[in-house]
Amino acid sequence: MAVQIVWFKRDLRVHDHAPLAAAARAGPVLPLYIVEPSLWQQPDSAAQHWGFIRESLIELDAALRATGLPHARLHVAVGEAVPVLEALHRHIGIGALHAHEETGNAHTYARDEAVRRWARSHGIAVREARQFAVIRGLRQRDRWLPHRERLMAEPAVPWPPPRLTFARWAAPDHTVAEFGHGEIPRAWYWQAGRWVPGPWPDATALGLDPWEPPRRQRGGRRAGEATLADFLDGRAARYRGGISSPLSAPQACSRLSPYLAYGVLGLREVVQATRARRAEAAAMGPATGTALERRLATGLHAFESRLYWHCHFIQKLESEPALEWHNVHRGYDGLREDDWNPAHFEALRNGRTGWPLVDACVALLHDTGWLNFRMRAMLVSVAAYPLWLHWRGVGHWLARLFLDYEPGIHWPQMQMQSGTTGINATRVYNPIKQALDHDPNGVFVRRWLPALRRVPDAWLFEPWRMPLDLQRRCGVTVGVDIPAPLVDLERALRSAKARLHERRAQPAVRAQASIVVQRHGSRRGMPAGRAEHGREPTPRRRSAPPAAQLSLW
Repeated sequence: MAVQIVWFKRDLRVHDHAPLAAAARAGPVLPLYIVEPSLWQQPDSAAQHWGFIRESLIELDAALRATGLPHARLHVAVGEAVPVLEALHRHIGIGALHAHEETGNAHTYARDEAVRRWARSHGIAVREARQFAVIRGLRQRDRWLPHRERLMAEPAVPWPPPRLTFARWAAPDHTVAEFGHGEIPRAWYWQAGRWVPGPWPDATALGLDPWEPPRRQRGGRRAGEATLADFLDGRAARYRGGISSPLSAPQACSRLSPYLAYGVLGLREVVQATRARRAEAAAMGPATGTALERRLATGLHAFESRLYWHCHFIQKLESEPALEWHNVHRGYDGLREDDWNPAHFEALRNGRTGWPLVDACVALLHDTGWLNFRMRAMLVSVAAYPLWLHWRGVGHWLARLFLDYEPGIHWPQMQMQSGTTGINATRVYNPIKQALDHDPNGVFVRRWLPALRRVPDAWLFEPWRMPLDLQRRCGVTVGVDIPAPLVDLERALRSAKARLHERRAQPAVRAQASIVVQRHGSRRGMPAGRAEHGREPTPRRRSAPPAAQLSLW
């Protein structure tokens, strides 16, 4: 029987994996992950992403081998997708290519289109399954919510599927002990007309800066399952009311985002597990349930409502892929593009803006690769308004810093927080007010900015206002030990809002907003509280990006 390739991309698991089950029904399965050098050269790629994926691939391989079946193994090939598949087809004959649909960046879209063209030219079927509630070619947004509910309610695909068998690789299997994780497959390189085994490429070999956040979350199914269980059984009680402050958010937030972004956990399994645990907690009742169970039920209700927005945002990029590189509302073109200030951007990147909460958030990101939603929104707002930076350059920087980078969520959020959708309320976060609201005693700021630890509370969030004699007594000199603010905050915010509102008030800009609403807007009845005004999707199309140039987060 012809070999069935299961191409793993951002779905690094065996549980609830429809392509694996479909391939098993059709013939012998060859599980494949392709390390594509060109993908890792994109400006949204970082070493921490590869590190997390590599850890997840090791456990994926172990899960396949645990079946005990002959040739059960994950095969890792290094090369571009079409040449790798072409070489495999010559040696083993590919009957069909199975994968999950992916809403990625412009590069992965072009890659998938090239693979489909190649497959058609060889008479090879490409069979894709949905893992998210994202509909390709969706013309009517009103259809989206019922589709989402049906998908989330379907039973999980069982593992291992019936009649599962594995195909042999195009060359003898080789294994190597490395990385302290036991036996893992070597990578395969297509060279001079044959497959040559070798070590997996490291970040440097992929052209990446090898630096990674020292305390980022670890990849792999075991870590994902442990994080989910820990949240459902206890941490969710802190979710409602705890996710905004950078002090409480690391424990109150689910911390599941990287496991969802790379498909280590399936969205459906997270939704179903949340609903089951919430029902269990709610069934205890106000009379018999403990205070913890009641808080859990409340927190899980809030968390489940936020899960609706996961695919709602990804659908935006699926429906209009070009919003990765141009404004959602084209009436905002030219608003910031010509005013890029490299000095402002470098100060932001290095946590040297002079606003303590902003700089502390950047320090946390550098250490962990994670930040809660409100603080992410604040970072983008500071970049977009007082620093007046265009969202695209800032978005690439943050994509590399966010371990949980999901293009379909990232780029719509970058634009919404920057005010270029034309339909959302202006989201301007004052970093001083945010610090007073969410870190009133300065615990977070002092932890991440040691130079400020001796600054009195009264001056902590505006240290540049300290008298010079107090600066000397604290051992902190503004402009030497800590940076002075890049701009006058109040004046810069007034100017930015005036420029944005002037553009928004133009009749042509106001008229076009209704088109944006129709294309991407949420619809009444979404169980996530207040509707997020957006627009209705059109069929998936991509035009080439300009030569100059995707919490919910």
